[in-house]
Amino acid sequence: MLSNDARILRGAAAAAVPVGVVAVLVSALVAGEKGLIGGLVGVGVVAVFFGLGFAVLMRLTRDRPQVVMMAGMLVYTVQILLVGVFIIVFRNTTLFNPRAFALTLLFTALAWVGGQVVYTMRTKMLYVDPTPSVPPKERKENPPEQTGSRDGT
Repeated sequence: MLSNDARILRGAAAAAVPVGVVAVLVSALVAGEKGLIGGLVGVGVVAVFFGLGFAVLMRLTRDRPQVVMMAGMLVYTVQILLVGVFIIVFRNTTLFNPRAFALTLLFTALAWVGGQVVYTMRTKMLYVDPTPSVPPKERKENPPEQTGSRDGT
C-alpha cells in the first residue's frame, strides 16, 4: 500500500470511528442491549465492507492509474449492494435492533465515505511525470528580431 493510500485509509477510519462510537452509544441508550448489539454490528459491517473495498480498489489500481474512476465506481457499487443484501437478510432478526443497526450503518458509512473523499482531495498525487521522458527540442537562445517598429513606420 502506498503512503497516500494509507493516509486516505486512516482519514476515512478517523472520520468514521467517532461517528460509529456515538451511534453505538445512542443505540444502546435508546434501544438497550439489542440496540448496542445492532450498533456494534453496523459499525462492524462498515469496517469490513468499506475496509475490504478500499483494499480491493488499491489492489486493482496499483499499476493501472487510468482505471481508478471505473474501479472506484465498481467497488463502491458492490459495497452498497452487499450492505443492502446484509440489511435485507437481517431485517427480521431478533439478535439485535434492526433500526439501531441500520441507522448506525448509515451514519458510519456516510462518515467513512466523507472522510475518504476529504483525505483523497488533500493528498497531492502526481498524475503526470514531473520530469519529461522525452528531452525538449533545442530552443534558440535569442528569438529572431522583429522588423518594423511599433508605430508602423
